[in-house]
Amino acid sequence: MKFNEIVVISGKGGTGKTTVTASLIPYFDNLIIGDCDVDAPNLKILLSPKDLEKKEFFGMKKFVRDMSLCKECGKCFKVCKFSAIDNPTKCEGCGVCQIVCPFGAIKEIDNKAGNLFISDTSYGEMVHASLIPGEENSGKLVAEVRKTTKSIAERENKQNIILDGAPGIACNVISSLTGVKKAVVVVEPTLSGLHDLERVLDLIKRFRIEPFFIINKYDLSLEISEKLEKFLNKKNYKISVKIPFNKEIFDSINQKQIPSKYIPKFFEEIDFDKLAEDLKK
Repeated sequence: MKFNEIVVISGKGGTGKTTVTASLIPYFDNLIIGDCDVDAPNLKILLSPKDLEKKEFFGMKKFVRDMSLCKECGKCFKVCKFSAIDNPTKCEGCGVCQIVCPFGAIKEIDNKAGNLFISDTSYGEMVHASLIPGEENSGKLVAEVRKTTKSIAERENKQNIILDGAPGIACNVISSLTGVKKAVVVVEPTLSGLHDLERVLDLIKRFRIEPFFIINKYDLSLEISEKLEKFLNKKNYKISVKIPFNKEIFDSINQKQIPSKYIPKFFEEIDFDKLAEDLKK
């Protein structure tokens, strides 16, 4: 089954990516929602989901001493570069300690790294997850979120999937983008925003994804917004939406309301509905 899978990304956190994601959701029917920002998930704040199912997520294996077999020879301490022999939270899973132990006292154990949730919202089921602070494998957990959203969409015959992607360009973002055909890129009118846009554009080109661009709070720096637009025009792209600074957007978020539902006339004036229609095609 083919899905209309859309991911919203940005070159860094704090650009308004989740605000844009939440604002797009009411424009779609037959929808499954996914939050791929597993390190700092916050889409749930605006959607108020009711949890239906919780699954434990296990990351890479870790290694611990079995004190009933350990002879205190100290070899594992000498080879461990992470001081993790008596502190499994520091273990990187390399397994060198197990190789050098002459007594078979180093055991491999499962490591819970987070939780995955399937929840119900007013707009459809939502899959989201939370990585335990300090744990690794965020890319693997994002892949589990993606896999679960597709499974639900196929089972319930849902055509549309909207994903709130992870910020940046690291492995969790790559996991958010793999296999997606459309990406909404949210940028801010700052010099770092221009640099972030260059990096993100290079990344999505590698995945042959059709991009749609939004400048958020564009009127905070008209000069840099113009530079962003010229940069994209040179690459044969155009800006889909320019969102001006609007205090009511912040008011809606403070009240845990989706901005496009809270101030629909404002979003109509900036042609946000046209962007939604383009994403449905």
